[in-house]
Amino acid sequence: MLVVSALVLSSIGRGGSKEDVRYSEFLTNVKTDQVERVKIDQVTGRIDGVLKNGKQFHVNGPQNTIPDKDIQLLADHNVARDYKPRSSDFLGSLLVWLLPFGVIIALWWWMGRRAQGQMAGIMNIGRSRAKVYTTEKPKTTFSDVAGYTGVKEEITEVVDFLRNAGKFKEIGARIPKGVLLVGPPGTGKTLIARAVAGEAGVPFISVTGSDFMEMFVGVGAARVRDLFQTARKQAPAIIFVDEIDSIGRKRGAGLGGGHDEREQTLNQMLSEMDGFETTEGIVMMGATNRPDVLDSALLRPGRFDRQIIVPLPTQSERRAILEVHCKDKRMGPDVDLDVVARGTPGMSGADLANLVNEAALFAVRRGADKVAARDFEEARDRVLMGQRRESMALSDEEKEVIAYHEGGHAVLAYVLPNADPVHKVTILPSGMALGVTQQLPVEEKHIYRQDYIEDSLVVRLGGRLAEEAVYEQLSTGANNDLVGCTELARKMVREWGMSSRIGPMAWGSQGAVFLGEDLMHTRDYSDDTARVIDEEVERILREQEERGRRVLRQHRKGLDAVAAALLEHETIDGAEVGRLVDEAVGRRAGGTRRAPRPESDAEAEQAVVRAAPVGPATEPNGEATRTPLRPPAQRPRPAEST
Repeated sequence: MLVVSALVLSSIGRGGSKEDVRYSEFLTNVKTDQVERVKIDQVTGRIDGVLKNGKQFHVNGPQNTIPDKDIQLLADHNVARDYKPRSSDFLGSLLVWLLPFGVIIALWWWMGRRAQGQMAGIMNIGRSRAKVYTTEKPKTTFSDVAGYTGVKEEITEVVDFLRNAGKFKEIGARIPKGVLLVGPPGTGKTLIARAVAGEAGVPFISVTGSDFMEMFVGVGAARVRDLFQTARKQAPAIIFVDEIDSIGRKRGAGLGGGHDEREQTLNQMLSEMDGFETTEGIVMMGATNRPDVLDSALLRPGRFDRQIIVPLPTQSERRAILEVHCKDKRMGPDVDLDVVARGTPGMSGADLANLVNEAALFAVRRGADKVAARDFEEARDRVLMGQRRESMALSDEEKEVIAYHEGGHAVLAYVLPNADPVHKVTILPSGMALGVTQQLPVEEKHIYRQDYIEDSLVVRLGGRLAEEAVYEQLSTGANNDLVGCTELARKMVREWGMSSRIGPMAWGSQGAVFLGEDLMHTRDYSDDTARVIDEEVERILREQEERGRRVLRQHRKGLDAVAAALLEHETIDGAEVGRLVDEAVGRRAGGTRRAPRPESDAEAEQAVVRAAPVGPATEPNGEATRTPLRPPAQRPRPAEST
């Protein structure tokens, strides 16, 4: 802008229009005595002049200096000469010289403003980042939280104390200073905290554990102090710290101790919760899914007095949660939320919300205006097993192997009395599986009997046994089944005491090292015991493998029928599996499932041993027998996948 102004002013200062004359023409005019006077700029070589007839002109002469002979020529012809600089050039030159200084001054001013803003930010770095909610802001209430009646009752007691503290003080009751919500991810701990904010009628101060951590030492402790000062000014009040395990981890754990800044923050929080200064009228709430890593000083009475478990929802609670998430969606008449709830054991509230949304997306993709039951089926398959791989081409031979493999799972799941009923069988590739057999429990189980676990092992081995019976050779399709069986059998021996040779002893699972409390895994049993454990695991698996082999021999026609139906239709439901098996063995369709009868006295003796294991037993071929292992996964398991 300044440069443009200088050029404009310079052009203005140079006057109006003048005739441009070449230097050679100018000298000719001088020689012919036509030039009256000239003004010479020795720096630029510009010559401005007036002819004797009054006409003005200008010439671009030689720069720096005019030749002496030309100066002498002007003198010889009596041309008036002026060597003074023009006044108009002074202003333009002044602006050009001042421009760099102006830029430097503007740059320094801008940098000063930036530094001033940064200093203001540094001065406020110790301020808490907590969000304060008043009674008007939160919209979520306990009516928006489906299920969890016990959890809401305990938290309602805290809310009631803050709103009506007098009736508690009259009897001498003291409300807990801290309430810790503990549960798996997605169970609604933060939602419950938002409901407390909506129900409390007192200020609700929300902050996350990561808000206390900063690169500067001491910032976390300063923010804790500021947080409690804010709460004291508004007492009675509730302070909610989400993901409290990020700052409340055990101190001094791991190699070289813990993070100094995090420990200072935790120390300050412990002091504020139970220090010299009164915190009357302030209730702390925290949420975490890792209570095992919290420091013991944080959990002692006087700080977080009460731990409220927020577990995975039960079947009735899942139905209530589904109703909440389906409230704003158009449901078809064939959607039965009871069936959906029964088919989603182990799913959290977040999982159910995702399931309902996926079902709505499937309905949109097929162009429907309502969500149907088939959309929930496809959504559950999508969540549990992954996207169906339409582009995967299988040969006819591979399809037949997969059909018999999944048929083996389905037949055993139908005929074994303690196995979960078959829901659906498919040989369409989905996710990482080439085929899937889905089982859904009739009712939720919280404790698993040994006979149920044994039947679960047999069903898992059914695909491998079916391939062996039909093709007399094995394939790689049973890899996932064998991994699950081995894990389950090992838990039976090491953790659940279901081995007569090991007896009532348990060593727990070997989890990953956490927080550096253990430098390496150590086992508290000898090498001889480890060998016995391996032998018992092998015995259990071989025993259940032999039992499954016998059952499949008795129901070979049913296996062929199920495999043929899978090759024809690709997907069949559990009712169709039962009908095909019953028709193949000559039973009335829908009849009661019965365990297969032993084929010999030796097998009958083995069945008794399995029912009440009191010591090691052997099969007729001398192989050691043993009992099965783990309970089904908490999620609805895609039953057995190839």
